[in-house]
Amino acid sequence: MNIALIGASGFIGSEILNELLSRGYKVTAIVRNPEKIKPRENLIIKKGDAEDTKALTELLKGHSAVLSAYHTGSDKAVIGGKSIVEATRRAGIKRLIVVGGAGTLDVAPGKNLVDSPEFPAAWKDIALAARELFYFMRDKGNDLDWGFMSPAAMIEPGPRTGKFRVGADSVIFDDKGQSKITAADYAVAMVNELEKNQFIQKRFTVAY
Repeated sequence: MNIALIGASGFIGSEILNELLSRGYKVTAIVRNPEKIKPRENLIIKKGDAEDTKALTELLKGHSAVLSAYHTGSDKAVIGGKSIVEATRRAGIKRLIVVGGAGTLDVAPGKNLVDSPEFPAAWKDIALAARELFYFMRDKGNDLDWGFMSPAAMIEPGPRTGKFRVGADSVIFDDKGQSKITAADYAVAMVNELEKNQFIQKRFTVAY
């Protein structure tokens, strides 16, 4: 498979890139700053802007699937996210998996993590933007085989273990009441989903 990866130079995107290449995929990394990515075998690096739907459509054409780790700490997260959905559609690609936000996950019936009083204020705007994108994909993406992959409540640097739990709409907590995953293991889970197609048109999550 030939995979287009948007946001391949970021904290999570770089781990997804490593995981894809380690499994032998051919990857086109689409980033704003190509110089941030080291050239490697089976890797094509392209400069692109997620908000430019027309140009992004041309960059996506010919790929088997699109993975998006696009991220920005502003309202442009929704603009860019919607543009990626539309560009994927125009490029004639069915499979799209995006890095979502933990804040969209449920902690109780009808209550998302972002709505909890203890949710960090510094991350709330980003979490609300991620939720808006999730609703958009859920309501407007019926013609795509999309997946919205929320991390654990805490995603951090750390080793690739390949051992974690996968869930659907609710935050996964361990026996200490913590919800954690490393970016490397998050990447493992995302590429696993690319291969197994277990969460089509669904939100899902991963944690230890």
